[in-house]
Amino acid sequence: MNITDVRVRKVAKEGKMKAVVSITIDEEFVVHDIKVIEGEKGLFIAMPSRKATDGEYRDIAHPINSSTRERIQSIILEKYQKAMEAEAAEAE
Repeated sequence: MNITDVRVRKVAKEGKMKAVVSITIDEEFVVHDIKVIEGEKGLFIAMPSRKATDGEYRDIAHPINSSTRERIQSIILEKYQKAMEAEAAEAE
């Protein structure tokens, strides 16, 4: 599995959610609405989810193992940092 495209959309409002990301896998499959969140220990990703009838939120797309999650998260956070650096450079 290769992540062939990452699109970062910064969230304008203040809060813990910093961006919403879409990834393309092997130029064949897209996952939208991955969130970049600022947590107590730094940035992390939250996979797309929806509210179930019992009020709990459940992921609707997610990696099956932790190594895949870590790989996806590192790629997304790297692209997020680059997007924020580019935005800061444009503002100067």
